[in-house]
Amino acid sequence: MPANALANRISTRLLNDIVVGNLQNGQHVGAQQVANRYGVSRTPVREALEKLHESGVLVRKENRGYFVADKLPELASENLVGIAREDVDHYQQLANDWLTNELPEDVTEQFLRQRYSWTKTQVAEHLVRAAREGWAERKEGYGWRFLPVAKTPKAFDEIYRFRMAIEPVAMLEPSFEINRSILEEQRRIQENMLDSEISQAPGEGLLNNGSLFHEEIMKMSGNPFFLMALQRVNKMRRLMEYRAEINRDRLVEQCSEHLEILTLLERGEVVDASYLMRQHLGGALRRKSPLARNWAEAPKTGDGRS
Repeated sequence: MPANALANRISTRLLNDIVVGNLQNGQHVGAQQVANRYGVSRTPVREALEKLHESGVLVRKENRGYFVADKLPELASENLVGIAREDVDHYQQLANDWLTNELPEDVTEQFLRQRYSWTKTQVAEHLVRAAREGWAERKEGYGWRFLPVAKTPKAFDEIYRFRMAIEPVAMLEPSFEINRSILEEQRRIQENMLDSEISQAPGEGLLNNGSLFHEEIMKMSGNPFFLMALQRVNKMRRLMEYRAEINRDRLVEQCSEHLEILTLLERGEVVDASYLMRQHLGGALRRKSPLARNWAEAPKTGDGRS
């Protein structure tokens, strides 16, 4: 992937993190910090930081580096968010076509370029991202293979029931240890979403924040296998949620429940927090299952969209 294309992708991801509250106004943004966050090298990160600085999203302080601007410039942020959303739309189209069986299991980059009229760079970016999220892999020799994911309402239900089985139990592990830094950071993110961002932030970022909350709580179990299992199923259900229209009113309820769980953990009331986590996941299952059935049963159009 060309360095400038990767830098553009990093800049849009950084902007998305700023918009949804993962990075606060005035917060320091270091090149190594960003490189570690996205699993990339420092060279495209420096280009991305300079791009955001030129747009007014970041400010540069002498001998101190880059910081999130106290107020985002409206025009610059709208332009960058537009680029990010176009990129997300393309990726979601690819995911949607795989979910609805409009794509063969084995594909080549040339096939995808012709099908979607994407550039070589765009195809490479989307395939790399699909591989990172666990639903595509590069074949030995030539081409790519799409992997099985949760494509049915039944699978969606099974994922949530699996989460109901492991997440509350992980919180009761003898090795579970409350991490105040994690709790503070998750409280900040959830409160920020409630205060202002749910109504305007990109939907993908909001969904990612929800997954992050549960994965960060799982980290405190001290058992890496719980975390690995949750991360895997979160990747599998993410494709399904791309197809469902985001109900921002329900996200308000979700954030409120997350904050209740955090409050219990801050008090050291882990057993009560575990019980509330199971109720929270059970409620999400009841709310989301009808949505999964609706899009699964919807008629498909000629381009594979429902």
